[in-house]
Amino acid sequence: MLETIKYLTGWRGPSGFGSKSTAEQVTEGCADLTSITAIITGATSGIGAEIARVLAKRGARLVLPARNLKAAEDTKARIISEYPDSHIIIMHLDLSSLNSVRNFVNLFHSFDLPLNLLINNAGKFAHEHAISEDGIEMTFATNYLGHFLLTKLLLERMIETAKKTGIQGRILNVTSGIHGWFSGDMISYLSLISTNKSHYDATRAYALSKLANVFHTSELARRLQQMEANVTVNCVHPGVVRTRLTREREGLLTDLVFFLGSKLLKTIPQAAATPCYVATHPRLLNVSSKFFRDCNEAFTSKLGCNSTEEEGLWAASELIIAKGPKAAFDLLMNPQF
Repeated sequence: MLETIKYLTGWRGPSGFGSKSTAEQVTEGCADLTSITAIITGATSGIGAEIARVLAKRGARLVLPARNLKAAEDTKARIISEYPDSHIIIMHLDLSSLNSVRNFVNLFHSFDLPLNLLINNAGKFAHEHAISEDGIEMTFATNYLGHFLLTKLLLERMIETAKKTGIQGRILNVTSGIHGWFSGDMISYLSLISTNKSHYDATRAYALSKLANVFHTSELARRLQQMEANVTVNCVHPGVVRTRLTREREGLLTDLVFFLGSKLLKTIPQAAATPCYVATHPRLLNVSSKFFRDCNEAFTSKLGCNSTEEEGLWAASELIIAKGPKAAFDLLMNPQF
């Protein structure tokens, strides 16, 4: 109850920010970002587009990967109309395709650019069951596995950039509080919904992908620490964004529901605040393996703090990427295979 009151009132936590803070507000005290190169996935609309706009305002060079290049060019045009000196590169990337991820990284490396900041923001909620070209359930493929491979392939460049510039690199995984809704064995359920439509539940599949984002953050942070790399990784829950709501009927009850809903949901600038805070604020130097909501450190679900599960998911992800899902699931579900 107390947390709900804090959220509704916009109570400012130890960071000095809260649920009502906006992306522009949380970046006002940051150093100039002209020396920063950032990759932001999912920046063609919503939270990602606002993150891109605000980082461009603060001077960062942006690389915006997108499946829909027209939408990405529109985002770029809007930002440049507001900040004409912005440096924005548009590149094609379909996160549900491992081959597309590899092609994107190869092209990015050919530009010989530094990389200080990677914001893994793109995500989808697939109401209908679908399978990626690699044979993985589409929500998991887009929200987690594509980002896992993207991060893996860009990590060396981030470590090199931090070493050359002395500027600590930051990786940010956008997850959701819904990660706590998943229960059961992750790999078993992923195998099931990647091969059998009848077992698909859209909400459970989304929760699975968001829990995977949390596990990826913790395990990657542990590995970066072992490598003594000057790169941190954290994950954030941006909040639920206020969107246009449609009414089927009018009345007092309906009015009350919409009024209460408007108080619980965030505007896009508010939802972009936590990602921008974690990505840029100097207070978070050397902070890694943490979960943030409303611009303050918070707790994941109990399942989100399980080192055995984290290591298991990492190993499974490597196996899926190396051998493909069918062979990987055979090995994972039947160890004696």
